[in-house]
Amino acid sequence: MRVPNSVVLPVGTHVDCCQEQEVAEKTHDIMARITAMLAERKSNLAHFIDNLEGSEEPKFYVDQWERLKEMESRTLTILNLVAVNCMDHRAIRKLEATILKHVRNEELFPEVVRVLPPVYRQVEAAIADIAGSEEVADHGMMDIPYLLSKLSQHENLASLSRELLQDILRYLHRIGLVVWYEEIKHLESTVFLQPTFLITMFKLLVRHQLVQQLESIS
Repeated sequence: MRVPNSVVLPVGTHVDCCQEQEVAEKTHDIMARITAMLAERKSNLAHFIDNLEGSEEPKFYVDQWERLKEMESRTLTILNLVAVNCMDHRAIRKLEATILKHVRNEELFPEVVRVLPPVYRQVEAAIADIAGSEEVADHGMMDIPYLLSKLSQHENLASLSRELLQDILRYLHRIGLVVWYEEIKHLESTVFLQPTFLITMFKLLVRHQLVQQLESIS
């Protein structure tokens, strides 16, 4: 909801735990809840904007009004939910194919046809080499200044600036090659070159029946 022109693909897992009719019912229920949530968000934003515009001193709230108007103008495209049996590799491949089909849809992602400057590809290839080297720890965490120094050692990237690197990292973050939480103060100087490490870590912390598993420990 905070990213301009977002596209969201809801994915429902644990299909193997449900009957076919249940899957259809739950899919319909989830999509209805999402629709209701978006409608409530739109209504709340309109309410907040009206309150600011109707205040006795609206000039004091210009910044808030502008932020709310910006959020109100952002579009959010919700695609049809995909129900997946994670125990079936064929279902995973079907999900992958569905994601790729949507990503290649120029109406959803106009930038898919954009031609990137050569330096983007050069940095992407260099980062892939660095991430796969033995000197990088399994977690793949790296300080941006250090990453810049490593990249600058490549022949074509000697003049790479931090500003350009950050632009490229934003692009690589969007396509999932790296993870960079630049909006989080304590992580803004850190890049995760191995996103799969984060996935593994999150799987340990956020998983099905975690509460029951913890409560079963004496």
